[in-house]
Amino acid sequence: MTEQAVRTVIMVSGSGTNLQAIIDAAVPEIDIVAVVSDNPGAYGLQRAQDAGIAGVTVDYKSYENRADFDQALLETIQQIDPELIVLAGFMRILDDALVNAYTGRMLNIHPSLLPDYPGLNTYQRALDAGESHHGTTVHFVIPELDAGPAVLQYRVAITPDDTAETLAARVQQGEYQIYPLAIARVASGQLQMRDGVVLCNDEPMVQPDVIDESNASPAA
Repeated sequence: MTEQAVRTVIMVSGSGTNLQAIIDAAVPEIDIVAVVSDNPGAYGLQRAQDAGIAGVTVDYKSYENRADFDQALLETIQQIDPELIVLAGFMRILDDALVNAYTGRMLNIHPSLLPDYPGLNTYQRALDAGESHHGTTVHFVIPELDAGPAVLQYRVAITPDDTAETLAARVQQGEYQIYPLAIARVASGQLQMRDGVVLCNDEPMVQPDVIDESNASPAA
């Protein structure tokens, strides 16, 4: 365990339900020093305010081009000086300079059992492919989209009457359980990424832990 809570920034673009789950979990290993958004109207900023957490906006629409936004976002985060960055529904692809500046210190959650189904519309794609299971993955962030090594997964069985909407609802309940858990493991130093490999207690982790819906505790 770390002796001092890890300075953590959480990045959001929208409603911030995963942010709320992290706040509610009160993960003792982290100190959420700021919530950063590219969208001034993001409800996640209201959630931060309600929790007494600083909200910072780098409004994508106020910049003439993507390069200026990327530079402003990098400078803003550097000024906050986090030890850990958590992406919780941040909908912009991050510039390589930002990702590389925080290698091994940036986490994302993606709604599929990576490496299957990177990108968008994962629920419908899984249904269309006739998959038996779907889920969500917490992973370290690298410049390649949704390709960083996985830390923890939550898996649900797909039922014959599932739709993209019902599947999403069940998977999202799993997200609220595993993201705080994965964050705690990384912040405590139990899980680390070195040279693109996840280490658990300094030993290479062959595959991520998987929590199955059938064995999981109900989400709060």
